[in-house]
Amino acid sequence: MADLFEQPLSQRQAVPLAERLRPTTIEDVVGQSHLLGAGKPLRIAFQSGQPHSMIFWGPPGVGKTTLARLMADAFGLPFIALSAVLSGVKEIREAVVQAEQTRLLNGKPTLLFVDEVHRFNKSQQDAFLPHVEAGLFVFIGATTENPSFEVNNALLSRAAVYVLKALDQTELRQLLARANQLAYPDLAVADAAMETLLASADGDGRKLLNNFELVARAAQQAGLTTIEGELIAQVLTQSLRRFDKGGDAFYDQISALHKSVRGSNPDAALYWLVRMLDGGADPRYLARRIIRMASEDIGLADPRALRIALDAAETYERLGSPEGELTLAQAVLYLACAAKSNASYLAYKAAKAFVANDASRPVPEHLRNAPTKLMKDLGYGKTYRYAHDEPNAYAAGETYLPEGIDEPGWYQPTPRGLEAKIAEKLAVLKQWDEDAG
Repeated sequence: MADLFEQPLSQRQAVPLAERLRPTTIEDVVGQSHLLGAGKPLRIAFQSGQPHSMIFWGPPGVGKTTLARLMADAFGLPFIALSAVLSGVKEIREAVVQAEQTRLLNGKPTLLFVDEVHRFNKSQQDAFLPHVEAGLFVFIGATTENPSFEVNNALLSRAAVYVLKALDQTELRQLLARANQLAYPDLAVADAAMETLLASADGDGRKLLNNFELVARAAQQAGLTTIEGELIAQVLTQSLRRFDKGGDAFYDQISALHKSVRGSNPDAALYWLVRMLDGGADPRYLARRIIRMASEDIGLADPRALRIALDAAETYERLGSPEGELTLAQAVLYLACAAKSNASYLAYKAAKAFVANDASRPVPEHLRNAPTKLMKDLGYGKTYRYAHDEPNAYAAGETYLPEGIDEPGWYQPTPRGLEAKIAEKLAVLKQWDEDAG
């Protein structure tokens, strides 16, 4: 890193700060101590002298590209970098040709780094396999998406997967202090401004350095010696937190929201709802998931929950954002506090599984509709007992399932909320059936 900072100022500023601060040894890497600490997997890989293919899975700005470059340096291997966003079959073929020429010269494999590898389709990913197996490439892929879903099994089986974590506040602070000392030593950063910068990064080291560089240059142009919070507010436009509407962060957060509601924790449920709204999630999608929660986790223990969820969705459609978001928050709070039951959900799943594996049984004759004389002559509906004409409006002993199906007991009410009353009623009805034989 030192050489870059010894260049003339005009040349240094042409190179982004994140690139100028890119570590040249693993000791310079900030974060990932669970992989790079003594005795940890990546530290052992660096020290082994035996390169192997691997996939780095983690959020943006945590060092995936840096580690790949350091790996090439550690093993003295030629390095080729491809971006799956910008590259195609042509670039892959060119990389193969270059690697083959290099091996002819020095006998070494080439370390091929593929950023955003999940964006390559199956055939593009498969194109690497023979060259990895032949030892032409040491393959390192980087992805922000779960590789078990996005990377071909054949390629995944030939690479070790290392999970990288977002930088925590201590690590971000260390990175910012280094950037301040090396790039802008004449600028002080006020405590409040530092906290704002750290928060703006959201665990992304590259984003932190980019934001700091923008603010530092603005401070220099204004002749300031200290970066204050007001300057940051002026320079940095509002940016969304780390949130990929189609990736793991999205589904992890909706999972956390759902489980917080199920776990009857209103504050946690509200937190995850606001996190998703803050991250740019579609409120209509959230409304649909809230309706699902009302059916799956509350059900008949509190039937009002479903109505409240539906009303919240409808109200949002009328008001839009941001006013309509309050109704979603209200619904989430109600659902979190409501009595819980998944009895309806379990009963539906059990019935669905039974029907899927059972024959198409005929409807019993006494339950069939008989709108014509022929149907009546065939006995359709003849022995049907009209419940309202029976004592207590219940036809005790009547059967409603096809022949050969015993009462399955799929629906088992919980002793919570309204379902406690439902359970009492069903117990009485069952007793009446038994008394009627």
